Amino acid sequence: MNSTLLENIIKPTLVLDENKVRENIHFMAEKARRSNVIFRPHFKTHQSREIGRWFRDEDVRQITVSSVDMAEYFIKDGWDNITIAFPLNFRQLPQINELAQMINLGILVENIEAIHALGSLDTPLNIWIKIDTGLHRTDIEWNSPRKLKEILDTSEKYPKLNINGLVTHAGHTYSAKTAEEAVQIHNQSIKYMNDLRQFINKPHLLISVGDTPGCSQIPEFSAIDEIRPGNFIFFDAEQLEIGSCKPEQISVALFCPIVASHPERNEVVIYGGAVHLSKEMYIHSDQPCYGLVASLDSNKGWGELLQGCTVTRLSQEHGVLSIPKTMMDLFHPGDLIPIIPVHSCLTAHLMRRYLCLDGHMIDMMPI
Repeated sequence: MNSTLLENIIKPTLVLDENKVRENIHFMAEKARRSNVIFRPHFKTHQSREIGRWFRDEDVRQITVSSVDMAEYFIKDGWDNITIAFPLNFRQLPQINELAQMINLGILVENIEAIHALGSLDTPLNIWIKIDTGLHRTDIEWNSPRKLKEILDTSEKYPKLNINGLVTHAGHTYSAKTAEEAVQIHNQSIKYMNDLRQFINKPHLLISVGDTPGCSQIPEFSAIDEIRPGNFIFFDAEQLEIGSCKPEQISVALFCPIVASHPERNEVVIYGGAVHLSKEMYIHSDQPCYGLVASLDSNKGWGELLQGCTVTRLSQEHGVLSIPKTMMDLFHPGDLIPIIPVHSCLTAHLMRRYLCLDGHMIDMMPI
């Protein structure tokens, strides 16, 4: 990343290190190969056809998306084995029927109504049953086998519905305070899934899991058949706080212009607010953290994290940085500062494009 490229950044810009992204993809793909499990990465993180093609270099042929629209977007780039990892939206049944005629399509269900609705379509579908292993967002609770059995029994009335297996997102790993705790939650979720499969006596059903904290930290995958992490290609401040990654694995940063400095209260104001970073946060050193501050590096884009420097307040366009008094002289209006987002998936979704270190732009799916 040369000085000319930096000079051309005039507003909040999401900068991407392609080499780091590719390294992160290889890391997860290789672990899946060693463990002999299906690697079906979640593309909602990057939402980009160009980045999606980097997965093909690791022989990935099956993907996960979070919406019908996203499935349509990636189908146009040749992906033909897609799972939509979101509860069935009954209002999009015609679109789902059309997609299922084009590709090998997987749909998630958690109730009998969804089975009846999908069974009324005239196209074969792969069905995954959503299981709640502790996140408590949607899904069938892992210790409610009767409801699961009702769905399985109902599905037998519809020969075009193929029950692939049980799927869970152990998103409560994101509340872990340490990497060890995230691994413990991940492993507990896998145990719940296997206990449930054994209880209903359906050993042929596949087990699919998909949280980045767990998938990143366990040395190998056992007692599961498929993984679906997504955030791991970028990582972010939250993953770093949990211990899911190292600083050098974080592959995106939001470059923001400094617009004001207030030494009297040890604060710096940037052009970069909630519409750029989102309002995802966690508590760091007893105060809210909406992003971490990194040093600027004209060769690598960004360098080490600046200790004690965090984004502590956000409004729509403004970001307020808390800076140690001894470091205030490092920040001047007109300078650029790299911010590591708390949740890179949301920041990418808000920014809609990436500036690579070599200067080329990568577009995302339109919204």
